Amino acid sequence: MMKIQVLNNISNYGLKILEDKSFDLIKGEKIEDCDGIVLRSFPLKNIDIPKSTLAVSRAGAGTNNIDIQKCTDGGVVVFNTPGANANAVKEMVICSLILGKRDLVSGNKTIDSVDIDNLSESEISKKFEDMKKAFVGQEIKGKTLSVIGLGAIGSMVAEQAIQLGMNVQGFDPGITVETALRLPRDIKIKKTIDEAFKKSDYISLHIPLNERTKGLINKKFILMANQDSVLINFSRGGIVDERSILEMLDSNHISKYITDFPTKTLIQRLNQKRDVIIFPHLGASTKESEINCALMACEQMALFLETGKINNSVNFPNISSPQIGKRRLFISNENKPGIISKIAEVLADDGVNILEFVNKSRGKVACNLIDSDDEISDDTLLKLSRIKGVSNARLCY
Repeated sequence: MMKIQVLNNISNYGLKILEDKSFDLIKGEKIEDCDGIVLRSFPLKNIDIPKSTLAVSRAGAGTNNIDIQKCTDGGVVVFNTPGANANAVKEMVICSLILGKRDLVSGNKTIDSVDIDNLSESEISKKFEDMKKAFVGQEIKGKTLSVIGLGAIGSMVAEQAIQLGMNVQGFDPGITVETALRLPRDIKIKKTIDEAFKKSDYISLHIPLNERTKGLINKKFILMANQDSVLINFSRGGIVDERSILEMLDSNHISKYITDFPTKTLIQRLNQKRDVIIFPHLGASTKESEINCALMACEQMALFLETGKINNSVNFPNISSPQIGKRRLFISNENKPGIISKIAEVLADDGVNILEFVNKSRGKVACNLIDSDDEISDDTLLKLSRIKGVSNARLCY
């Protein structure tokens, strides 16, 4: 029986998929020998995962809590769940667009602070009528929103904002035909991030955090937006340069920074000013999102362990094949010439006839699904795993 380590609180809707397929679930934060790991935000980056681990499935889109390169080197497939929490985050962004120029949060706090015990109803009414002058805001209709990153969440934000009457422009450095087809036709696609920031009243960030995007959003880009603009970040905290944010807030070039990622600096700013709104990482915190992410993460894990199918991996290519033979091999390896021929040679020497051989590659890594009707022994698997450049060789069924 294959073992799955479950870290964090994963919805039972997802775990039931694994239980129904007779996987043995190990719950708790002490990592044991296992074939797969399902997690949310557990900090796996600085932990040595067991050598027996074949896959890690993240119930969420971001994978910065996982050492992707280390997993890749060890032949461990890392999955995420793009789009599973998209609607939840989109709703938070739309909420933030409104909060950006309508100080509803402070208005609510002001009501809480009023001592009404010694006031009559008419006095209370007059007091609040006088107070509301301090909270006159602006509508988002007719304003320009720039969406940086047009994946599952960004494209939904763009579509909803257009329906609310905003002018929407967007930029995505890796835009594909599939992404383009998903976008609303009224969005104006910009060729560079510089162009996307220009003339924007609101900027919403939806790009991953990696070495290229760390601190990417800085003073240079923010100055291209309109004076008094609003910056919204439900992507990752690290993509924004905080010093630039504080400088732009102090100069009133941006009127508000709204983020889902608290830091000490931002919390200190919140205690002093009313120009930041911080949420405690609530973007995907809905019951529906947690269920969707769990279902997707567990389904992907089960399919990979049972059939070798890969979908939504951040470090390996997508690969799948209908069952052709009685037995199936999954092999991952470096994407270098000669390895496939060595795999075929080992199988031929051991009398294993190949019915189908599917190979997919992605950058420096590749993987293979090999179907056969012949018996595949442990000795054959050992020979395959010892081929230079092979990181994993196992029998799916």
